[in-house]
Amino acid sequence: MDALIPSGGQFSGKAADGGLLQLVTFNLDEEEYAIDILKVQEINRMTAITKIPNAPYHVEGVVNLRGRVIPVVNLRKKLSMAEREHNEQSRIMIMDIQGSIMGLIVDAVSEVLRIPANIVEPPPPLSMGISTEYIKGIAKLEDRLIILVDLGKLFGMGDIALIGEAASQTAA
Repeated sequence: MDALIPSGGQFSGKAADGGLLQLVTFNLDEEEYAIDILKVQEINRMTAITKIPNAPYHVEGVVNLRGRVIPVVNLRKKLSMAEREHNEQSRIMIMDIQGSIMGLIVDAVSEVLRIPANIVEPPPPLSMGISTEYIKGIAKLEDRLIILVDLGKLFGMGDIALIGEAASQTAA
């Protein structure tokens, strides 16, 4: 989705494929969020997570995914939301974020959507309790508002390096 919405803070509303955005939607609390489907490698049920000593607060630990050690981030913690026990709806979304593979824990994964880019508006100031710098836009879909998250801005290169370093300590 990075190619769909310029990172300079302006929203063009135009997608390269004729105006449709393909998104995976997920829930945190009562809000619905979406990310570019091309960033999602797979979606897994919750599994055993190995804790990492001295890891950043939002890093839950690592998982072994078919022989690969993948760091796992609790998205609730990353977004400064209240913590909640994981349940049967909780999922780990395996993502490619700026070339780094990591898992994101979300409350639930909803669906894959194809929506017209023109129904996405720029985020209003102070959007729904999270900083607007992490939001690409808000999609208005019938009676739903879906927050489009900019993973590249949410996880800056410094954050990705810290998470990768913590994961490599466990793998060593």
